[in-house]
Amino acid sequence: METVREQLQIFTRRFGLLNASCCDSCCGEDVSIVQSHILFEVRRAGNPSMQQVAEELGIDITTFSRQVKTLETRGLIAKEVSPGDRRVNLLKVTDKGLQVLTQIDRFMEQKIEQIFSAMTEFERITVTSSLKLLNDAVTKTCC
Repeated sequence: METVREQLQIFTRRFGLLNASCCDSCCGEDVSIVQSHILFEVRRAGNPSMQQVAEELGIDITTFSRQVKTLETRGLIAKEVSPGDRRVNLLKVTDKGLQVLTQIDRFMEQKIEQIFSAMTEFERITVTSSLKLLNDAVTKTCC
């Protein structure tokens, strides 16, 4: 019998390949998977600090800072000093960054729809609910 770990490992690898193909071909920009995750998280969190995003993504701050600098240079992210604490930098996705994210979103939605097309409506709902349950449980129990 296959274990949960096996299933998660296989899913992570296959979905990672899907993410990689997105970043190679979907938006016309040279956006790495890590940069795609940063853009997504900054948009999701809405003007977060650099430290918040680095922690959420599990990236050390030095590596994260280099990635943010690249995104900033390319005009996809803007960095501003926090009015509440001048030691903290806040991140914001620029209009150009939002355009890139919109293209990535479309690509990923199409691929996910392709995957889900092999399932019944009940299976889709079950998978979506199960993923939410799994994410919630990980959030509650992990570091």
